[in-house]
Amino acid sequence: MSSGLPLTLGISVLLSGAVLLAACDREAPTEVQEQGALGDAKASLSGAIDRSHAGELMPAVAVKDPSGNALNTGALQGGPVLLNLWATWCAPCVVEMPMLDDLASEYGDALRVVTVSQDMQGAEKVVPFFAESKFSNLEPWLDPDNALGFGIGGGVLPTTVLYDSQGKEIWRVVGEYDWTSAATREAISEAVE
Repeated sequence: MSSGLPLTLGISVLLSGAVLLAACDREAPTEVQEQGALGDAKASLSGAIDRSHAGELMPAVAVKDPSGNALNTGALQGGPVLLNLWATWCAPCVVEMPMLDDLASEYGDALRVVTVSQDMQGAEKVVPFFAESKFSNLEPWLDPDNALGFGIGGGVLPTTVLYDSQGKEIWRVVGEYDWTSAATREAISEAVE
């Protein structure tokens, strides 16, 4: 029996997974973005708060804005942070973005809302999306290599994590969530004094 067979099989599985992942980013944007624009989409948001990662430190990953300015997420300590991983091709992500913009407006300096795109095509997709959406409180941070997504773990979009002022996770929501609810305000109050 050849010892090279398991290695060859493992490499094939990894390459197949990479091709499938890359295909999701290239084929879905237009179609899914249109679905995300539905007015009643907020009613179907069903994510839940998960505290199983509480106490974990925010990964220190350098993300960039479309102009190339860097933000090290590990340097966000000093105030509470709501960190959202999203993509333009992700329908629930697109539905959440206006709610997160409103949340950032409501909390002002008491809570920093940081949205980081996981689009592999980076600024090419994110800049037009932000221009069309006219967000007044969100900044277009980019992580086309998904380093932050890997650092946080899970791989599902959207993923949103609330960190305290020391950069420790309080809770996370994996999947879509209604950021306008009273329950959201109560959960955020755990970090915002």
